Amino acid sequence: MSKTYSYKYPRPALTTDCIIFGFDEVELKVLLIERGIEPFKGQWAFPGGFVQMDETTEEGAKRELFEETGLKNVFIEQLFTFSDVNRDPRGRVISVAYYSLVNLRNHVAVAGDDAAKAKWFSVKDIPSLAFDHEKIFRMAMYRLKGKIRYQPIGFELLPEKFTLSDLQHLYELVLETTLDKRNFRKKILKMDLLIELDEKQENVAHKAAIFYKFNKIKYEELSKKGYNFEI
Repeated sequence: MSKTYSYKYPRPALTTDCIIFGFDEVELKVLLIERGIEPFKGQWAFPGGFVQMDETTEEGAKRELFEETGLKNVFIEQLFTFSDVNRDPRGRVISVAYYSLVNLRNHVAVAGDDAAKAKWFSVKDIPSLAFDHEKIFRMAMYRLKGKIRYQPIGFELLPEKFTLSDLQHLYELVLETTLDKRNFRKKILKMDLLIELDEKQENVAHKAAIFYKFNKIKYEELSKKGYNFEI
């Protein structure tokens, strides 16, 4: 007969929160849900929930993301662990936050589970958030700005084919700066990580731009050899 172990120390609850960044080729956005239950019922927050006993925090994050927004098969990476003592009015709750990057053309969010609504907000115009999610949002933006400079995660936000102008616009939005067009294109093309397509824009007032694709396989091969991606 197996014995039930009695813990000497109290055990805090463990949750995950998911910060999903999306790009609609015009604005950088973040996905929020309107909470359908207490605490903070009716307020906006990031998708998330309690981790189950038989899953890792990443598995819990992916499950909650799908249950509350319908999103699945997206890029996801651990952000930070938030453990302020009074961050949750229900008791001692520690959250492992993850951030995700999606292109809005390919991912439609639909509210489910305990979420009343799911909506994309511009990162420049988000509402007041429940719990300590404003702090989590600031951390996620800081991480995104830093990481997009030394890893090609920005391509997760773009459609499969894009122009160099699309790529530059995305980097300018994330980094909140203006980049020199000539220098940016020279640096990007010199990396030799883009596949030039035999396809151009159609029905545009200006000169039609060439479409490109990101060569993910080549990047992964180069990374194993110590390749340094830097914008």
